[in-house]
Amino acid sequence: MARERSVVTRACKYALVVGAVLITINHGDALLAGEVDTRRVLKMLLTVLVPYTVSTLSSVGATLAARQAARR
Repeated sequence: MARERSVVTRACKYALVVGAVLITINHGDALLAGEVDTRRVLKMLLTVLVPYTVSTLSSVGATLAARQAARR
């Protein structure tokens, strides 16, 4: 279910938007100063992964709950 096209598409959209905001907040000063190394890039990728994961888990949970409710 986590790999369904609609879930992945939604999670990617949230990850890009929320991830960009979080990267700006957490790493904006380093980006402006040109202080970007491999370690910081890894942290930025992980920053984007968090909203992707949260969105995916939320979508799967909501879908499962809706399916269970429909069975009742």
